[in-house]
Amino acid sequence: MVTAVVFDVGETLIDETRMWQQVAKDAGVPAFTLMGTLGGLITRGEHHQRVWELLERNPVPGDFSSEDFYPDALPCLRRLSEAGFFVGAVGNTSASTEELLRPHTSFVGSSARWGVEKPSSGFFARLIAECARPAAEIAYVGDRVDNDVAPALAAGLVGVHIRRGPWAHLQETPAGAISIRGLSELPASLD
Repeated sequence: MVTAVVFDVGETLIDETRMWQQVAKDAGVPAFTLMGTLGGLITRGEHHQRVWELLERNPVPGDFSSEDFYPDALPCLRRLSEAGFFVGAVGNTSASTEELLRPHTSFVGSSARWGVEKPSSGFFARLIAECARPAAEIAYVGDRVDNDVAPALAAGLVGVHIRRGPWAHLQETPAGAISIRGLSELPASLD
């Protein structure tokens, strides 16, 4: 029985489009070029930060704002909390993203603060420790199979593949994972 739900931040709770468009503008490259290169790197299984090497640019930081939440994100977080789930939000993000999410969740985590990135097993071990419950009771919701769903399943979590955002459509939902198209489908899928 699932008692905790932990969300990856990008493309699960937050639409990354505005942030990546601003990063492209700040880097002086077309948004399509930046996003296409990122997609290519993900498809090839390479780290997304390699984009700066390929585009011959210095890394440009990006950040999210409260305007970037998907319309179904905050209602889903509230609904799960009201139903008694322990709710978290984590990701390969800066510590400032934690502050954006903190008012809406039981706990937050970032690769910047934890010192470990997905898909590392150490990231998922930290997530399990933060939840303080058995891995089998934790559902992990993410858009990327390679970075979110597969490592969550390997850690013994319930893997939920949300099929939205550009990266979610590049990879097939693995066997044993739940597939949803939006967060409004999530509560029923956990029954």
